[in-house]
Amino acid sequence: MVRSVRRPVPRNRPSASVRRRRREARLVSAATTRSRTPDRLCAEAVDLARKAAEEAAAPGVVGEHVSLVSEGDRVVTHFFECQEAGYRGWRWAVTVTRASRAKNVTLDETVLLPGPDALLAPEWVPWSERLRPGDMGPGDLLPTEAEDLRLEPGYSGEDEPPPNSVLAEHPPTHDLVELVEAEDAELTDRRPAIEATTDNGRGRIAALAEELGMRRARVLSRYGLHAAADRWEESYGAKTPMAQAAPASCESCGFLVPIAGSLRQAFGICANEFSPADGRVVSNGVRLRRPLGGRGDA
Repeated sequence: MVRSVRRPVPRNRPSASVRRRRREARLVSAATTRSRTPDRLCAEAVDLARKAAEEAAAPGVVGEHVSLVSEGDRVVTHFFECQEAGYRGWRWAVTVTRASRAKNVTLDETVLLPGPDALLAPEWVPWSERLRPGDMGPGDLLPTEAEDLRLEPGYSGEDEPPPNSVLAEHPPTHDLVELVEAEDAELTDRRPAIEATTDNGRGRIAALAEELGMRRARVLSRYGLHAAADRWEESYGAKTPMAQAAPASCESCGFLVPIAGSLRQAFGICANEFSPADGRVVSNGVRLRRPLGGRGDA
C-alpha cells in the first residue's frame, strides 16, 4: 500500500491568486512604461510628419517642430507651430505609427489643434442669455419663458384664482369687500361698470383690478419690480455725476411726472426737455435720493 505524502507549504510563500495578481501588475506596468516612452523610429520621423502637415495646410503656415507625445506602443504625435493668421497658439498635430517588428513608419492622421495659449472662441451661450439691452430693434419679438421669475399670474376673475395669487391664499372677506366698495365710491367715472357687478363682491374686485392694471394674464412679480428698480437706479441713480451735482432732489421738481403702481413712491418720469434724463425713469428722492439735472424752479 502506497501512502501519499503531503509536502509542507512554506508559510512565507504567497498563494496562487496573489502570484497571478502580481504577474498581471507586472504586465500592466511594463505596457504603461512602453506607452510613455516614445518609439525611437516614430520619434525620428519628423520630416515625414512635417511633409504631411504641409500637404494639409496652406503653403508657408507650418512652423517649427514644438514637441512630440507618445500615444501608445509605436504611436507618436508630432506638433508643429501654426503660423496662419487668426490661429495664434494653434498647432498642427501629425500622428505616425509603425507595425510591430517593422521599420517603416507610416502616417496615421493630421489635424489642427489648439495649444495651451490658443485663441479660442467663447463657450456657446443660449440666445436668451446673450441678449443685452439695446439688442432688440423695431419688429423684434422676445418671447418670455413660462417660469419667468419676473412675472406672475394676474387677476383673471375666474372662480379659481391662480395658485400663487393673493386671492387663492386669502379669500376675500367681508372687510375686503367693504374696502373695495369704499374705493369704488371714489371712482366716479367707472360707476356704470361697478353697478353691473354681482352681489358677492367679485365683480367689484374685477373692476378694481382693471383700474390697477391687474387684468392681464401676467404681471410683474416682486422680483421683477426689484430688478427694475435696481436697473433704473444704476442708470439714473443718486450716484451718477449729474445727480451728485444737482442742487436738490426730484421730490420738489415741477418736471417730475409721478408713476402709478408700487414704485410710485420711489420713481417718476423726467419731463424736462433740457435734462439728460428727459423721458427717463428717475428717482424722486423719497427713498433713493435721485436728483434731476434741471429743476422746475431753476
